Amino acid sequence: MAIKPLEDRVLVKPLEAESKTASGIYLPESAKEKPMQGKVVASGPGKLLENGKRAAPSVKVGDIVVFGRYAGTEVEVKGDKHLIIRENELLGIFGS
Repeated sequence: MAIKPLEDRVLVKPLEAESKTASGIYLPESAKEKPMQGKVVASGPGKLLENGKRAAPSVKVGDIVVFGRYAGTEVEVKGDKHLIIRENELLGIFGS
């Protein structure tokens, strides 16, 4: 099963939370924070504007993005957790 996002939504696979602190201490599963960055897996065609044209998405497949802690809707694709997030809920892109 594949998901194709609609409008200005993107499908993001969250990156794993760090299991070790900078000082080398390993964190238990219960202490890990929800990841706030992920990789764009799929992107919708863009938001439909009032003039009937579509605004081009500002992210592309493969981009690493930052999003809010509670942004998007969680879905499961092929056994992996993903998020469907509106483009305006994304906070930034790494390395672009």
